[in-house]
Amino acid sequence: MKPFQGFLIQKDGTAQELKYEKLDNLERVNKILWLHFDYTSKEAQDWITNKSGIDSIAVDALLADETRPRTVLLNDALLIALRGVNLEKNAKPEKMISIRIFISSDLIISTSRKNILSVSEISEDLRNGEGVKSSSEFLVELTYRMIDRMDSVIDKIQDRADFLEENILDAENNTEFRTEILKIRRESIILKRYLTPQKEALVKLYNEKLLWIDEYQKIELRETTDQLIRHIEELDTIRDKVILFQEELVNSLTEQMNKKMYILAILSAIFLPLTFLTGLLGINVGGIPGATSDNAFYIFILILVTVVGFQFYIFKKKKWI
Repeated sequence: MKPFQGFLIQKDGTAQELKYEKLDNLERVNKILWLHFDYTSKEAQDWITNKSGIDSIAVDALLADETRPRTVLLNDALLIALRGVNLEKNAKPEKMISIRIFISSDLIISTSRKNILSVSEISEDLRNGEGVKSSSEFLVELTYRMIDRMDSVIDKIQDRADFLEENILDAENNTEFRTEILKIRRESIILKRYLTPQKEALVKLYNEKLLWIDEYQKIELRETTDQLIRHIEELDTIRDKVILFQEELVNSLTEQMNKKMYILAILSAIFLPLTFLTGLLGINVGGIPGATSDNAFYIFILILVTVVGFQFYIFKKKKWI
């Protein structure tokens, strides 16, 4: 990510891209200044702390290493912290990227540590002369794009949960399914942990009474919040589904184990009397019946077969087999 990018936005949607070295000599009358920093850079720490002129609470929040989604009213300005899904290559989407924004009618300062696609898109629109025309429009556009991007991530998790639902009963590799269930549960929990306070932040955002946010834009913010609430409900549904899958998998494993133990119990019941008889006649003492008879072995085999047949009859009658 670049340490700095900035725009001086006209009310017709065109914008002048700025360099950090020229921030001190700007003509800002009837224009909006938007500056986006990597909050770990020296430029961010120097300009935001010494030259921005904003409240110290906002300065600390913009440069903090960790933050949670929230909305804070600072006179006629807003301090907002939001999180978006991480869509970088080989990244885990649930490892969400934070963005912090100080926004008033004529000044926008945003900070993040990684690239945020929504910010990049807004920047590109400004370069093409098709960008936002006011601070409130910037706020509406950024929140909508960040929440809308969560659709694809949650849809993929939902597809994985649906696949489990269709195949859980026929699963041969239970270990693989258990691992996938745990992954889905973990991702859902992490996403919801960030999205729940984000919902509260957006609700507070459209309820604040600020002159530079009109009623129509508040309706747009409310629609974005409703979309976020639907995402949270979907995550709850996914979590409940995989819990049921896990219970079903445990029940299936228990049933398989019970069947195996039942078979072992039947075999043990069959061989127990046979083992007793062979052990009894195998003791090395005098007086063993048939010890001197040539036909004793065959008679004994017949006795064992008879015992097994009798056991089979009893088991069938009792419906044990």
